[in-house]
Amino acid sequence: MIKFRPFLWLSVVAIPAFAVLLMLGTWQLQRLQWKTDLINSFEARSLAAAIAPPSVDALTDDYEFRRLALTGIFAHDKELYMTGKTYEGNAGFHVVSPMTLIDGRIIMINRGWVSEDYRDPTKRAFSLVSGEVTVDAILRMPGKKGYFVPENEPDNGFWFTMNPAQMITHLDLADNGITAFYADSLRTSDVVTLPIAAKTELNLRNAHLSYAMTWYGIALGLLAVYLAFHHQAGRLTFLNASAKQDDGEA
Repeated sequence: MIKFRPFLWLSVVAIPAFAVLLMLGTWQLQRLQWKTDLINSFEARSLAAAIAPPSVDALTDDYEFRRLALTGIFAHDKELYMTGKTYEGNAGFHVVSPMTLIDGRIIMINRGWVSEDYRDPTKRAFSLVSGEVTVDAILRMPGKKGYFVPENEPDNGFWFTMNPAQMITHLDLADNGITAFYADSLRTSDVVTLPIAAKTELNLRNAHLSYAMTWYGIALGLLAVYLAFHHQAGRLTFLNASAKQDDGEA
């Protein structure tokens, strides 16, 4: 038999808090399903047959991560460098170069990672391919600046967020430049060369399950403290059958 006489003031605070924590955990589970479906959709796009760069009028959100077959000529003298990028724990930069496509449009391509030692293009002449080339890539939408990420400083050579419109303007390529999207070059073989391009696998973060477990864990902790407090105060007691019978005889 359980005898429970809850404190009114404590219950008024704890019960709504417990309900909110359960709702937050459930919301994270819903987000988990949404994120899982989104990742599956992105992976399907990246593995589909390559397409030509779409026109701005045809561009929709469904194009993000679509495989692209890009043929054109790099302008290596207009390289830009994304600051603060790492590869296997090593600090460095992402090399971003404009490519003039065969249709005359210019697209910014993130060619991949180089270390500080190889930021200077003269030290990696082998990467400055000349003439018309074909690049395997995926389409990416412009990056969104994080709250704690500094603003780009084009005149000082500092780029923190991938903003193709800003890059095109800075390089004075606005007449033919594509500003609505850019491309990430892909590494399609086991041979690693500079710049080190992205792998074909998409490593998109999906931590909603751990978030859900955290909220549920806090809810269970709150419930345990709530019950323990009442038990210590003598307002929550557990009587077995024999104790109940003895009370009746007395």
